[in-house]
Amino acid sequence: MRAAAAALLPLLARGFQLSPTSPLARVAATRSTSQLSMTMIDKPYGEWESPITSKAITAGSVRLGNVHYCDGEVYWLEGRPQEAGRNVLCKYSPDSADKSQRNGVDVSPKDSNIRTRVHEYGGGAIVFGKNEDEIYFSEFATQRLCHLLKDGTSKPITEEGEKYRFADGVVSEDGQVIYAIREDHTKPEPKNVVNEIVSINVKDGSMKVLATGNDFYSNPRVNGNQLAYITWNHPNMPWDSTELRVSTLDSTSNKSSDHELIAGSDGDTSIIQPLFHPETGDLFYISDESGYYNIYRRGHEKSILPMEHDFGGSAPGWALGQQGYTFLNDGRLAAQYMKDGKSVMLIANVSDSNTAASYIIEYGSNDGLPMMFGGLCPGEGDDVYFIGGSPSKASSIYKWNIQSKGEASILACSSELSFDDDLISVPKQVEFPTTLGTAFGYYYAPKNGKYTCTTEAAPPLLVKAHGGPTACTGTSFNAGIQYWTSRGFAILDVDYGGSTGYGRDYRRRLRKSWGIVDIDDVCAGAEYLVKEGLADGDRLCIDGGSAGGYTTLGALAFRDVFKAGTSLYGIGDLTALAGDTHKFESRYLDGLVGKYPEDEHLYKKRSPIESVDTLSCPILLLQGAEDKVVPPNQAEMMHNALLKKGIPTCLKIYEGEQHGFRKAENIQDALDSELAFYGTVFGMNIPEAVSLKVENI
Repeated sequence: MRAAAAALLPLLARGFQLSPTSPLARVAATRSTSQLSMTMIDKPYGEWESPITSKAITAGSVRLGNVHYCDGEVYWLEGRPQEAGRNVLCKYSPDSADKSQRNGVDVSPKDSNIRTRVHEYGGGAIVFGKNEDEIYFSEFATQRLCHLLKDGTSKPITEEGEKYRFADGVVSEDGQVIYAIREDHTKPEPKNVVNEIVSINVKDGSMKVLATGNDFYSNPRVNGNQLAYITWNHPNMPWDSTELRVSTLDSTSNKSSDHELIAGSDGDTSIIQPLFHPETGDLFYISDESGYYNIYRRGHEKSILPMEHDFGGSAPGWALGQQGYTFLNDGRLAAQYMKDGKSVMLIANVSDSNTAASYIIEYGSNDGLPMMFGGLCPGEGDDVYFIGGSPSKASSIYKWNIQSKGEASILACSSELSFDDDLISVPKQVEFPTTLGTAFGYYYAPKNGKYTCTTEAAPPLLVKAHGGPTACTGTSFNAGIQYWTSRGFAILDVDYGGSTGYGRDYRRRLRKSWGIVDIDDVCAGAEYLVKEGLADGDRLCIDGGSAGGYTTLGALAFRDVFKAGTSLYGIGDLTALAGDTHKFESRYLDGLVGKYPEDEHLYKKRSPIESVDTLSCPILLLQGAEDKVVPPNQAEMMHNALLKKGIPTCLKIYEGEQHGFRKAENIQDALDSELAFYGTVFGMNIPEAVSLKVENI
């Protein structure tokens, strides 16, 4: 239950333990002479004016993703809130008269939206061959696979009708066939949806099933006559237990059970992201059997790069087409992981099939790389392209040369926003005690160079619970967080137990414990900051989207820590979700809560809607009308229950939105409504607050 988002980077690192005398603990208590200068305005926290408005955030911002180098050109996808969230394929063309402010030109048709709905979360919606004649994409409106033509138009290659969805494809060496995931919605009920791997003839659209029989498939990769892929069955999710299997393209059987099992035979290991070496033909993959997502090579029992760090990206398994490592033109492996709060690029020689990786070199920010990056893509020679950023720099597409090093050059930036450093709150990673040991988060102090507050001991705190729940937060520039800190709110972005990026044991803390561990951790984080003097215990609020919305509602229903909260397309009734969600997540709760209906008592016990009697603080509910992951009835049921209890509440349902808001006007309204809501609840005088009708207040 992870909100749609773009260009998620692997941005996690090990935390550090704060003491009362640490620099972070002194943030609220210590103020420099310059901060208290006569030019600053003394005003209560939460009431500061800020140029980081919701309109400014969406007006000049896009989502960047899927960087690809093809036939001498750099391509990427842009998600544009101002165009109702439309995804557009762009090409780097800094000398073009038609270039955008991001130095790109649109190459996909003006009326197209490149997005697939396989697994509902999509990913892998575009397929590149060897040159610009071999670019294909999934058209969102029809879900047909289309051929992008040189004149900027497109031609569908799959049949009419919306029963098929396609994703995560690769083009054959001769350019005549695409190998991809096909999701068949001929019978649309989740239990009847069929996922398979197929070959698609690009000339006539004819298809052949190459792998079938299991519930899910991902990462079809081809080398010569070999087809490698990942597959798994309910109730597992891809981070629980998967298999890596290999078949041949001319196999007489398309049943996965007949294909060679390479890894994952124990039924308790997550195998992800297979990739053939372009020179040796060796098959590489990522496995968590060591306790961390490490890189392996077929035929080797141990990892070729054993580390106590996770490769594979920030939230592997949620989107299709993910690849946390790649091979350079000379055959060396290039991968990325997080170390001490920063991204590291690792380059290694893996051309000798009989040995582990050798000549390992690591590069980081001291070598000209941005603080955080991911999605490595090889270019010409030693050039590497990727998406990166920092707490003060919006996500951008970078080019960097391994040999010459130097400062990585920005080709395109996701945001036109530019603010002075005295407006940007740089996060500090915190490690705090909780029920299962320690948990992690990122603390953002209030910051606005025009304001100070001497009348209040500590600021209001907004705790953020990420979606998933098997996902993570990150620290790349987030205008949505700076929106709050520049107004005098503190933020704690929590990586509760169950989050990715801290190894398998930490990720598995949520097994059978969702609604317990995550709630314990967000509450513990808030209480920790109150104890450190960094947050006002009487003005603690929490928000989250999707699974984070469930954690939010659960924290408000089952604990007495927070004073208000906002649920964005969150889950209030686990029993309803168990019987009313899409195929990909239809058995997710088996591992997080228990089997349904056998363990129905647990579902009811952990459903916030079943504990309305224990709710006593105001709740804002924000929901997309077309959400298939968490249907609108979840928010409506919660709203009705709150009304009956007499608890202050407000429900907003946005038409045309699905799981995660994509339209600029709705992104703006959601932010401004949440600010106005807390202003109403805490009696703050919010400058230019939007009008919001809060019932029962």
